[in-house]
Amino acid sequence: MNPDEFVTYISGIEAPAAVANPYSGFREGCDAFDGASAARSSQLWHYLNHRLDTARILLIAEAPGYQGARFSGIAMTCERTLLGHRVNVTAQDVLGEGIQAARTSDALACRFAAQRIRGFAEPTAAIVWGELMRRGISREVVLWNAFPFHPHRPDNPLSNRKPTEQELADHRQVLERFRELFPAVQQVVAVGDVARDFLAGQNVAAEHVRHPANGGAVLFRETINQIFDQHF
Repeated sequence: MNPDEFVTYISGIEAPAAVANPYSGFREGCDAFDGASAARSSQLWHYLNHRLDTARILLIAEAPGYQGARFSGIAMTCERTLLGHRVNVTAQDVLGEGIQAARTSDALACRFAAQRIRGFAEPTAAIVWGELMRRGISREVVLWNAFPFHPHRPDNPLSNRKPTEQELADHRQVLERFRELFPAVQQVVAVGDVARDFLAGQNVAAEHVRHPANGGAVLFRETINQIFDQHF
């Protein structure tokens, strides 16, 4: 498995109801242009390729959120990070030198002026990337999710919900393929309880840290840095 094969593979999976595959299709009122999914696939490819020979730790969270990977294509990463609107991280840190990121969300779908101007911002992305950049290990850590696609409420594509156990089980092979990209990874870390339980069910040995969302930022930073200290 290589990044080309993986991106082709994940782009070809049909998402179930109330789930968006960021890497295929087009949804009017959400995606900014017809080629939005192809742009996200390209960004994922560059992200993976930039870490093939350097990643030593794999962080696995729950699922893409509408403020994050739904429109960036990269787990725990938001458009605002990719578009250079964070003080501590650039698109080059995420994608590699000379790669220009694209905004793929429809600005007209955004509720707030800051979102319309600079793209969606995800608190989890800001916290995770803040720690990676502070430690100088953005290429030594690779990010992914237990469920690869964006689960949302049936009546609201710009919302988040927890993936069901059936959805996780039906797509478990995606993580297996993803891990084939990074055979040199020394440590898998479950970010949150959903990822912890999913990995345990797949017999994947993993450390567990608090998800940074919903008041978990302080504990996340404390525990993830304890793990980083053991490896760097």
